[in-house]
Amino acid sequence: MAKQNVSEQFVDILVRAGVKRLYGVVGDSLNPVVDAIRRNSAIEWIQVRHEETAAFAAGAEAQITGSLAACAGSCGPGNLHLINGLYDAHRSMAPVLALASHIPSSEIGLGYFQETHPDLLFQECSHYNEMISNPQQMPRLLQTAIQHAIGRGGVSVVSMPGDIASQPAPEKSIEHALVTSRPTVRPGDEEIEKLCRMVDEAKRVTLFCGSGTAGAHAEVMEFAERVKAPVGHALRGKEWIQYDNPYDVGMSGLLGYGAAYEATHECDLLVLLGTDFPYNAFLPTDVKIVQVDVRPENLGRRSKLDLAVWGDVRETLRCLTPRVKAKTDRKFLDRMLKKHAEALEGVVKAYTRKVEKHIPIHPEYVASVLDELADDDAVFTVDTGMCNVWAARYLSPNGKRRVIGSFSHGSMANALPQAIGAQFVDRNRQVVSMSGDGGFTMLMGDFLTLVQYDLPVKVVLFNNSSLSMVELEMLVAGLPSFGTTNKNPDFAAIARAAGAYGVRVEKPKQLEGALKDAFKQKGPALIDVVTDPNALSIPPRISAEMVTGFALSASKIVLDGGVGRMLQMARSNLRNVPRP
Repeated sequence: MAKQNVSEQFVDILVRAGVKRLYGVVGDSLNPVVDAIRRNSAIEWIQVRHEETAAFAAGAEAQITGSLAACAGSCGPGNLHLINGLYDAHRSMAPVLALASHIPSSEIGLGYFQETHPDLLFQECSHYNEMISNPQQMPRLLQTAIQHAIGRGGVSVVSMPGDIASQPAPEKSIEHALVTSRPTVRPGDEEIEKLCRMVDEAKRVTLFCGSGTAGAHAEVMEFAERVKAPVGHALRGKEWIQYDNPYDVGMSGLLGYGAAYEATHECDLLVLLGTDFPYNAFLPTDVKIVQVDVRPENLGRRSKLDLAVWGDVRETLRCLTPRVKAKTDRKFLDRMLKKHAEALEGVVKAYTRKVEKHIPIHPEYVASVLDELADDDAVFTVDTGMCNVWAARYLSPNGKRRVIGSFSHGSMANALPQAIGAQFVDRNRQVVSMSGDGGFTMLMGDFLTLVQYDLPVKVVLFNNSSLSMVELEMLVAGLPSFGTTNKNPDFAAIARAAGAYGVRVEKPKQLEGALKDAFKQKGPALIDVVTDPNALSIPPRISAEMVTGFALSASKIVLDGGVGRMLQMARSNLRNVPRP
């Protein structure tokens, strides 16, 4: 048997860790690794057009599967392009291993062609970031990197000079068992008892849920029923907690709707479950707050806590719920459910009048029709900006759908690359990229990746020829809009020229048929929908608090208009309110 080189050993370890594919762009320092992949049938090289796409795609794959995914970039400029997508993956707790290939080891530190220092550059967006400077470090260094990415949830970066990659792997190298999944974390009995006492003493309890409630829907519902608590959520918690939820009071934050804001401010005890909600201006300062989080570093960094509980949400509630006293008073819960329904009744009227005749098309109408027509288990990837608004307001979670976006990092251009990673996981599952024209054009070259691999991603392009979220921020700040207008081509024609299905929609009556036809296509498709750039209403009075980051509850006024099928859910939940 021929002796392995370092690249071959590197690839073999990735396969052992469950990595199915490596996203990237080839280049000289990376060539030994790519060649090792070419000769290994257990892993696939995915050629993208931009390394940023590679990192976003790997991050999306990791979020869909919960397993390690990987990307790579060649020395210098190549691996530099990975950094934005890696920031997003890291902040999303997606386990990703990034290979940053490097210049020849003998030239490091001498200003060589394309020289950078990846061991410094990726420090902030990774749990582990080290360079293989000697073949003897393999495979221990790579195994350590993998265990950091999986065990801590986030990114590990391994730098490797091209000449090291081609050298013989060390004989009798130590390969140990790899960590491939994360454990659950149970709080200590003392914390559970403290939390139990606080819940029992509170008359009005509200739960506010984030992405840490994934897999804990049943436990959250059982606890909410036991203590008669309204349940609100952050944007990243929407897909995990909003469906089949008779206690739902909507979402708080910049894109908030419903009664979540009131429920968090009018309670005696606010329980934050698995959320690192960043906008502390939306959190109360005069109620008791408990936070439950699997990451101890998240505890208390947004608000002053009365109790910090380090633990997995599901395990914590499994310990807590049987111990708390069942509450019988529903007055607070029922009042919040009524407020929630009333709030949704008020905003839904803004975009229900003559929407089927309005030209340019209301983007709310597009999102509403898309929600109705998409598969029950569809994966939606959502561009940052106004597409976040439409996803938050109109996409209906059901426990099977997934909604992925750059919700913590807030990067433009994420939706198309993330759709690539999601579709590679399962070609038979419907994947829909909700792209804005600004985000789509930033990494538009990777639409060709869809064509090259015949990936059946459906790109629904909200084309308002504007960076409309930025424009809204300017208007709220009292500034004239400037630098936000895009001069766009016919994107459907570009899609057809690239070899994909493309259709342009300019009239509302064309929309439903166009989406149905696109969804029937076996390969990639782009639906270029010309939408109204003035879709959002601006409040007549602008307060100082609104100027920076839509502080406080400004979004309830600014982002007012439309909530889709959530109104039906709110009306349905009112049936649970006892009649006098």
